[in-house]
Amino acid sequence: MGGESKNQFQEMIMIIKNKLKKFWKLNLTCIAFIVLLASCNDATYAPQKNDLQKQQLDIDFISPPENIQTSVYWYWISDNISKEGVVRDLESMKAVGINRAFIGNIGLDDVPYGNVKMLTDEWWEIIHVALKTATKLDIDIGIFNSPGWSQSGGPWVTSDNAMRYLISSEKQITGPIKFSDRLEKPHEIFQDVRVIAYPAVSSGNSVLDISNSNIYSDSKILGLSRIIDGDLKTGFTFPSEGEFIIDIKTNELFTARSLTISTIEVPMMANVQFQARKNNGEFVTIKDFEIDRSNSNISVGFVPWAPVVISFPKVIANEFRLIFDYKNTQNEWVYPQNKKLSGIAEIKISETPRVERYAEKTLAKMFSSPLPYWKEYQWEKQAIVDNKSFVVDPSKVINISNFLSSDGILDWDVPEGEWIIQRSGMTPTGIKNGPASPEATGYEVDKMSKKHVESHFYGHIGELLERIPEADRKSLKVVVLDSYEKGAQNFTDGFLEEFEEVYGYDPLPYLPVYQGVVVGSQKASDGFLWDMRRLVANKIAYDYVGGLREVSNKHNLTTWLENYGHWGFPGEFLMYGGQTDELGGEFWSEGTLGDVENRAASSAGHIYGKSKISAESNTSSSKAFYRYPGIIKKRGDRFFAVGINNTLLHVYITQPYEDKSPGMNAWFGTEFNRKNTWFSQIDVYIQYLKRNNFMLQQGINVADIAYFIGEDTPKMTGITDPVVPIGYQFDYMNAEVIMKYMTVEDGLITLPHGTQYKIMVLPKLETMRPEILSKINQLVHEGAVILGPPPSRSPSLQNQPEADIEVKNISESLWGNVDGVNIKSRKVGKGMIINGMDMTEAFDLIGTVPDVKLPQDNSIHYGHRVFDGQEIYFLTNQTNKTQVITPEFRVKNKIPELWLPTTGERRLLPSFDMKQNVTAVPLKFEPYESVFVVFRTSTDTSISASIDANYPKHETLTKINTPWKVTFNPDQRGPKESVFFSDLIDWTDSDNELIKYYSGTAFYSNNFTLKSLSDNERILIDLGNFTAMAKVNINGVYAGGLWTPPYQINISELVKEGINEVEIEIVNTWVNRIIGDMHLPVEEREIWTIVNPYNANTPLQSSGLLGPVTINRVP
Repeated sequence: MGGESKNQFQEMIMIIKNKLKKFWKLNLTCIAFIVLLASCNDATYAPQKNDLQKQQLDIDFISPPENIQTSVYWYWISDNISKEGVVRDLESMKAVGINRAFIGNIGLDDVPYGNVKMLTDEWWEIIHVALKTATKLDIDIGIFNSPGWSQSGGPWVTSDNAMRYLISSEKQITGPIKFSDRLEKPHEIFQDVRVIAYPAVSSGNSVLDISNSNIYSDSKILGLSRIIDGDLKTGFTFPSEGEFIIDIKTNELFTARSLTISTIEVPMMANVQFQARKNNGEFVTIKDFEIDRSNSNISVGFVPWAPVVISFPKVIANEFRLIFDYKNTQNEWVYPQNKKLSGIAEIKISETPRVERYAEKTLAKMFSSPLPYWKEYQWEKQAIVDNKSFVVDPSKVINISNFLSSDGILDWDVPEGEWIIQRSGMTPTGIKNGPASPEATGYEVDKMSKKHVESHFYGHIGELLERIPEADRKSLKVVVLDSYEKGAQNFTDGFLEEFEEVYGYDPLPYLPVYQGVVVGSQKASDGFLWDMRRLVANKIAYDYVGGLREVSNKHNLTTWLENYGHWGFPGEFLMYGGQTDELGGEFWSEGTLGDVENRAASSAGHIYGKSKISAESNTSSSKAFYRYPGIIKKRGDRFFAVGINNTLLHVYITQPYEDKSPGMNAWFGTEFNRKNTWFSQIDVYIQYLKRNNFMLQQGINVADIAYFIGEDTPKMTGITDPVVPIGYQFDYMNAEVIMKYMTVEDGLITLPHGTQYKIMVLPKLETMRPEILSKINQLVHEGAVILGPPPSRSPSLQNQPEADIEVKNISESLWGNVDGVNIKSRKVGKGMIINGMDMTEAFDLIGTVPDVKLPQDNSIHYGHRVFDGQEIYFLTNQTNKTQVITPEFRVKNKIPELWLPTTGERRLLPSFDMKQNVTAVPLKFEPYESVFVVFRTSTDTSISASIDANYPKHETLTKINTPWKVTFNPDQRGPKESVFFSDLIDWTDSDNELIKYYSGTAFYSNNFTLKSLSDNERILIDLGNFTAMAKVNINGVYAGGLWTPPYQINISELVKEGINEVEIEIVNTWVNRIIGDMHLPVEEREIWTIVNPYNANTPLQSSGLLGPVTINRVP
């Protein structure tokens, strides 16, 4: 190394060391190691030009800058708010490092309503105070764009700009005739769209009913004949759970092409077999299908009891059978649970084909639970109708709208023949914003109209901008859109005109398809509905999310969005997320909720180039006040590995009542508020979050696989098929990004902001539009690697049949003889097509080793960022066990460093082995521990050693066995005088009920003696074990906080030879105090909270300092 370079490098080390001294004593062994490197020749170490600049990364990791925000959802619950409360809330946030809060005005029926009604003058005054106080404290504020957490609505939204769907009334007439009569409105609230007429399809003996068939059952079902009487108001109820067989015998042979089943209006789930008796007397199954009408909430369908329609190739028989496997299965997400037995209102076996599942395909009925996976809105290819007379000819559909008067009278000269007159228009879906206070509830705004979305903005956020002086609301920065939970719409103003502009064909002849009528063919009808759903998804992304962003940006506000929906989400999650300024996911502290949502958010962020990806973090239910940071850490760290890098804590509920504790709460959320016991120590946890967020916002994400989700909508998630091998990362990819932004650079699939992928995987679908396939063909020729089967047709009606021909031709050209069985790959242009391989085989073929080789039990999760030549790996132990592993990182010729987000400490890892294209590093993880491994300093020499070189063994200098003086807080109902513990005990084992049921902070005081100290060692204090959080002072100086293993702090710069004083501040949760009060008469209980799941018999929660407390030396 040249002298000048060497001096610069040593100067850099000194600068960093001095910056660090006030935080932690840097491991002198590491300093010596760095100096050793500095003295080596150029072959061993070659300093990079920007070494001095990189010190900022070290400094900012220890103390993250202000732009690294920790946010909270700040819920104002059921009108329980006060000026004093919001001011104290904000001051408490500032004190612990929370620097962004999203105000959500939530109305909950199970929380008694307060006196400050939303949208009253008093409420506006409190909003004013909150914004003014936040401005003073430099806390950014976001406000939910409407009352409630979902979605965008309120009293200012009218039926004319609400979410709407297409509804129709029909009348059959015989021509020729001069028709003049009133056409019935299909709904009281109705906006006309079109009146059309089309020739009635062949009818004849078209439906089995009580006039031409008999119905039987051996299952003792009463009122059986009522299900074929044509009356939806009649029917039967299953007498119990179990299997029920219904036979329908006809008077003569009958040709069937469709089956329609309507349930009674009681939630129902059943598996059904539809059978026909053949000539040999045996019943043959025509179709197996499911009835799921388990959720009647209009958030999952604006037609709650829509019929289940099944179509099939013609079947001729004189006896049909339905086998119902009915179980009174409850939809766990529906509350209150249904306790009634369900049944059937009507069964219609018809010779007329119907559009199968048309209710689902028109979004009138959607997936009944909150997690519709990738396959949920995909349907089988329908059979060709054998007789065209049963299908409406689109060329014969007539627009007769001009003959309808304003008062609903139609004057029309009816041509000869049987005609269906259909009056179609829009009516509101009926969905409203919420959960919100009654005075703040109204229609949800139309999500497919920028005009209407803008009017909604001015109805609520605009009112705030008008009322509050700009100087007092400088803190207002964000308009918040939570997860989508308000169902679908399938029409809007000008929809037909825009549809034709987008797809190039007139949708008017296909309006009957909305009601299940087959127009043109089953394929054409399905293609039309596919186009409709795709346009709905596009407009929800661009008109709703994009529209709200545009109007917000006009007022110097940004938008923040969760880009998925649990209830009736009609969009495509990636495009939907791409149109916002910021986006986020969510996760619960237990369970699986978040696995789908956070990948949705991180993928959208990565492919649309968004540097910050939030998550509504640590939502929960039950066990109020039980959780604390050490418990919730595991799930949070898991999603850091997925790509979350901008924490948003859920939830800080405003505390308006100073004399009531633990205070306001709800059935959900972790209690991140000032009245919670451990909030006094949450700053240590928040610093941990900030360090993680800071590191994971650097540079760009590294992922090897892009999984194309296909083009179908609705779509809330993608699919990883073939599965992702451990040690690789992936993103979901959509058609928009492929078409608009995807290129190939040096054989890598590349996006404009720098994200690159080694391979893109196509879903196992038959369908793809030709323009997408053409772009993929271009990418392959330019060097892209594509894995997956060839599509065979277009899902759209656009440009048919030419579109199908083009898809077939491109597929044949691109895949050639790659059938996925005999031949699994071939080079095409500069790229490659692969089919029939799993991901490991594909990566072996293209020579891509794992990004980091990890244990195959998936116990260690990882994420990877690359920043200015620095490789930043985040690794998290997702088990409660200590793990020693040697991962192999896909990094060459760089020295590994260990960065600890719990403390800010950084040190070199002197033991590592550079192999071909990888670096193996021995690592040790404490239970649930997460670390960063950073590679940034060049070398070409391995320094192999044992795990002990990276993790030197601790030598215990002393164990504190002398009695502890413990001081509880009398204001928190603890003992008034200090007590002495000769041995460390769990507070719940104490005979003193003031300790046994204590909730709050206690101070443990003691001392220890150190005989000698050396400059070349680190001194650590290890607390052993405790619940729930701890802060340590040594000789009157704050050393740091602990809340997760390892429970040790570096106290090297605080100790001295001789006697040292130690004070440990321990805080537990509210649980034991609540349980203790449950032993008291109601009138003597001092606790006050809304949701209390505990009683006198509930087990107490372990509390206090449990130890052993030791002082250790690390060489």
